[in-house]
Amino acid sequence: MKKLVLTLGIVFAVSGAAFADGNAFTPLNFNDTSYGTTTSTPAASNTSNTTELDAIGNGNIQNAIQQLDNAQVDIRNELLNSKTKYADIDAQYKLIKTERAALKKQVRSIERRIRDIDKAKEKIRKNMV
Repeated sequence: MKKLVLTLGIVFAVSGAAFADGNAFTPLNFNDTSYGTTTSTPAASNTSNTTELDAIGNGNIQNAIQQLDNAQVDIRNELLNSKTKYADIDAQYKLIKTERAALKKQVRSIERRIRDIDKAKEKIRKNMV
């Protein structure tokens, strides 16, 4: 229990120091010269423009992310179609390969029978003489 309280105390102390200035992150259009100065009239008018630009930028980023998501879905569908076509062609290939092997055995068997008949004819001819 003491370790838990001590650990939580250290975490709160460190996080409090990290966020003491009120900025949790640095914005994209960070102006180094106005950081830490008191708020003046030009800085206040610049802040409203910055907010509008950030809103437009966020919309553009969200639109880009949506387009990437759509592209990813299209590519996944294309992959699925390609895999299906590959599986069909692979099945046809295996079937043809099996048929080819069977026909090769059949051709060898027929050729062997022809050779045997030729040998038998030669033996008969020799015996006739």
